[in-house]
Amino acid sequence: MRTAIYARVSTSDQSCELQLRELRSYCLARGWANVKEYVDSGVSGASTRKRLAFKELMKDAGQRKFDVVICWKLDRFGRSVPDLSSALQQLASAGVRFLAVSQNIDTDQSNPASALLLNLLCAIAAFERETIRERVGLGYETYRADYASGKAVASKSGKNLPVGRPKRVFDRLKAESLQSQGVPLRQIAKQLGVSVGTVFNNVERKTAASTC
Repeated sequence: MRTAIYARVSTSDQSCELQLRELRSYCLARGWANVKEYVDSGVSGASTRKRLAFKELMKDAGQRKFDVVICWKLDRFGRSVPDLSSALQQLASAGVRFLAVSQNIDTDQSNPASALLLNLLCAIAAFERETIRERVGLGYETYRADYASGKAVASKSGKNLPVGRPKRVFDRLKAESLQSQGVPLRQIAKQLGVSVGTVFNNVERKTAASTC
């Protein structure tokens, strides 16, 4: 059995090595030939456009360079239900089997329970992603409100802020207003407590683009 291994982690400080080691052992135990390993590091599962290894895998699958694709968990292969469904359909059309080994998902099985489990896990993966997105959005809005009321203290280092929060909240409307009054970028940056580069990237560059 010619096998393609796919592994992915979402952030650059994580490693795919644990996934790869388990998947290699899975192939070895069954006497399957590991044709190629496709690894996306530091890329969200919701974005197929940025997952270069994934795109290469799907292209090779269309050329039937292997018989089966294996990954550790379904959410390593993708988080969006439409993308997952599309990818699995492409593999099926090419006659390529898919397995998520830790969840016992196998598209080659004729058991209807396997197909049901696959659909359920796709839906759960999408739900989890949407929940995370809502929490991040709510947390950011709460932070902005706390910052405006003085409850959140900003620092240039950002060390006293929660992980993932901006070092300072950039007031684009105020910056644009000051710019329209002819206030220099450096003075706008000083009033807002941000760098000149931040003002340039968010205001000056936007203005230049709109006049092109």
